[in-house]
Amino acid sequence: MNPRSSLAALAALLLLPLGLAAQDPDPAALVEKASRTYRGLTSFQADFRQVIADEQIGTYESRGRLQQMGESKLAMRFSDPDGDAIVMDGEHLWVYTPSTTPRQVIRMAVPTDPTFGPNVLAWILTDATKRYQSRYLRGDAVAGRSVDVVALTPLDRSLPFTEATVWLDRFDALPRRIEVREKSGQRRTLTFTGVETHRRFGAQAFQFTVPGGVRIVDQ
Repeated sequence: MNPRSSLAALAALLLLPLGLAAQDPDPAALVEKASRTYRGLTSFQADFRQVIADEQIGTYESRGRLQQMGESKLAMRFSDPDGDAIVMDGEHLWVYTPSTTPRQVIRMAVPTDPTFGPNVLAWILTDATKRYQSRYLRGDAVAGRSVDVVALTPLDRSLPFTEATVWLDRFDALPRRIEVREKSGQRRTLTFTGVETHRRFGAQAFQFTVPGGVRIVDQ
């Protein structure tokens, strides 16, 4: 082989990987898989870190544990601020924030549409492919787990947020991080670690006991 032919062959080998570069995953397929997986869960539990950023009031961080079973039972019990809780017991939604309002708990009916309740997972994964336009952003990692990052733009203007980004685990398809810009303008980011699914919970997991001296405010 003459030198020119050798150089041409080498150049072709060097350029070959560029032509075979993998395409980005289909974001709609990723979101549909996540939605389908979520619908198939009997329960979900994870530790969470929540960051709420608001241009007017600043940035606030909280931590705790999320437990969920079905559409009407959910408990977000906070370790920081300690004692705060958001609980859906199947009949009522309880919002108790002694860190800011120590002597009252808000009680309201469980929302009939899960996308208007406190469950951010349900906001994103209920009828996902019908409600959002999706766009693939990049591959990433959350707490050492490989994820695909997808941006979501709501097609339904009644939804409680204007944009969202989800970090979907490449192994189980479930979100490991969710960032939403709510209609109020604040940006909420939830990061999940220690995810467990199909776990059996005791009845007390979704019960809220009103502390002594705390009044109930119905809304």
